[in-house]
Amino acid sequence: MATEHPMQLAMVGLGRMGANLVRRLMRDGHSCVVFDVNPAATAALVAEGAVGASSLADLVAKLERPRNVWIMVPAGIVQPMVDELEALLEADDVIIDGGNSYYRDDILRARQLAARQIHYIDCGTSGGVWGLERGYSLMIGGEDAQVERLGPIWRTIAPGEGSVEPTLGRTRTDGTAQEGYLHCGPNGAGHFVKMVHNGVEYGMMAAIAEGLSIIKHANVGLHQQEFDAETTPLRDPEFYQYEIDVAEVAEVWRRGSVVGSWLVDLTASALAKDPELATFDGRVSDSGEGRWTTIAAIEEGVPAPVITASLIQRFESRGLGQFTGRVLSAMRSEFGGHAERKD
Repeated sequence: MATEHPMQLAMVGLGRMGANLVRRLMRDGHSCVVFDVNPAATAALVAEGAVGASSLADLVAKLERPRNVWIMVPAGIVQPMVDELEALLEADDVIIDGGNSYYRDDILRARQLAARQIHYIDCGTSGGVWGLERGYSLMIGGEDAQVERLGPIWRTIAPGEGSVEPTLGRTRTDGTAQEGYLHCGPNGAGHFVKMVHNGVEYGMMAAIAEGLSIIKHANVGLHQQEFDAETTPLRDPEFYQYEIDVAEVAEVWRRGSVVGSWLVDLTASALAKDPELATFDGRVSDSGEGRWTTIAAIEEGVPAPVITASLIQRFESRGLGQFTGRVLSAMRSEFGGHAERKD
């Protein structure tokens, strides 16, 4: 069913998230003007009903005032994009950054644009490639009037109140959180909440991965161990003789378990396709939010050992601790003649 209050929105950056946001908006009756540095990405959405633009200037020219321009690009590209748009936009126009920018940058950008009476909204967007059908959870920062004016956009993108069971004990009837979007506060607040959201995600992912790895290695007692001065012996092999199907564990955890979650759903799906996950090397990237969350925790004086440890584990997965290990091996060799094992 189409929205009762259709709006016009420009989308800059038509990757999987940006393109699907456009599709969700058009499906609900909004009109979209789109631009991407890849003309094929623009053409694909034009074929689905969007208005294509050949440049940012062309995109702005095709918008009605007040213009609403949503940027969905990597954090490192946002500033030059904002600078270029600033020269093209006019008073009361709005730039929305829907990516994962650092919230401190949002504060500076809003201040920069305010000099020309252009408004800036930071919108943390969670939903990934599944958001087209499920909807996207939105964490929004910006001025009250502009955030409220864009209400029809948020309501279309968000999952809606009926997407999950009502929260037990919740009696609050005002606000929008139950719809799947929240105005968290002034500029930067949306990306601050999304930053911490992603930090939490790091910790949850690490705990699931570590737990399944412990289960996978519960058969260590079945294997002959080498006994030497460099290897800690397994004290009680009889207690570690389980050959447990990790893929089936992930499947059963999905069903009624306290740890059941979308992350476990995705893990079970990956294991069903490849029980040994042989197509992955285990090199885990971090895009910044975990680092920024850890910095915020330190500056606030808030203990966050789980998130911090999960971030450090990602560094280790990329071999960034290799020299540390070499130094440790060198020290053991120097102080005690401990030969490094090569297996």
